[in-house]
Amino acid sequence: MDADLYESFSRDQWRARRAATPLTLDAADLDELRGLNEALDLDEVESVYLPLSRLVNLHVAAVRARQSATDTFLDIEHPRVPYVIGVAGSVAVGKSTTSRVLQALLGRWPDHPRVDLVTTDGFLFPNAELERRGLLGRKGFPESYDVRRLLEFLRQVKSGAEEVRAPTYSHLVYDVQGPEHDVVVQRPDIVIVEGLNVLQVGRGTTSFVSDFFDISIYVDAEVEDVRRWYIERFQTLRKTVFQQPDSYFTRYADLSEDEATAIALDIWRDINERNLIANIAPTRDRAGVVLQKGPDHRVTQVLLRRI
Repeated sequence: MDADLYESFSRDQWRARRAATPLTLDAADLDELRGLNEALDLDEVESVYLPLSRLVNLHVAAVRARQSATDTFLDIEHPRVPYVIGVAGSVAVGKSTTSRVLQALLGRWPDHPRVDLVTTDGFLFPNAELERRGLLGRKGFPESYDVRRLLEFLRQVKSGAEEVRAPTYSHLVYDVQGPEHDVVVQRPDIVIVEGLNVLQVGRGTTSFVSDFFDISIYVDAEVEDVRRWYIERFQTLRKTVFQQPDSYFTRYADLSEDEATAIALDIWRDINERNLIANIAPTRDRAGVVLQKGPDHRVTQVLLRRI
């Protein structure tokens, strides 16, 4: 990482950036927001996510002022355009929890109460199409996404369209869901877009997904820590979701702990770690904010991009 690009904050230094931002979540809220095997508590919210929500709040105000200035110059009143946040990082690093906590906190600011969350999993090609292309074993790699569809979604959001629909993904059946499950985005104040490769440059197009972001966040950790978290999560799912008869992974439900660990490690090495090293980690320097996690899933350092 290019240290010259970023201002570095220890956990305590970043916590001080909270200023007078009130804590609007309680322990019951965290029970709904916390991911599997993650150490999310009120101290983490106060130390990491409250300052981050304050930063975003200030940015939203600045973007709106700029939009207003442009409207004044053109003597035209455009509809307010949503502020878009991109959240990137590896499988099992905790980016989904980061996105949910941010959504909850930002939605409690009176300036921008309507916050929608869209995950790019919904923009994966369906399993049948991935099989046709020989890509089912590379799900999550850049080529497994319908990038043109994702770009069109973001173009419509940023154009101020009255209503835009985003497809969703079921981790239970391991496939994209039908249109009846779409997320309907109706001109919210903020849209959070969370996914593995959202900071990657485009392939076969002059537009990048990140072109539509007002700020981007990368959730980072050492590879060996993310590997351990992935295996721990796999073991938890083996005892819960994999037990459901309609789960795509039901064949793993009756494995012993040692067998499950071996399979999880194989999946990690063959798919997720390769994708992380080749495609995800190289995009970290493109993020506006980097949240660096320690072995216990807590953020230990925050990097804020200077330029």
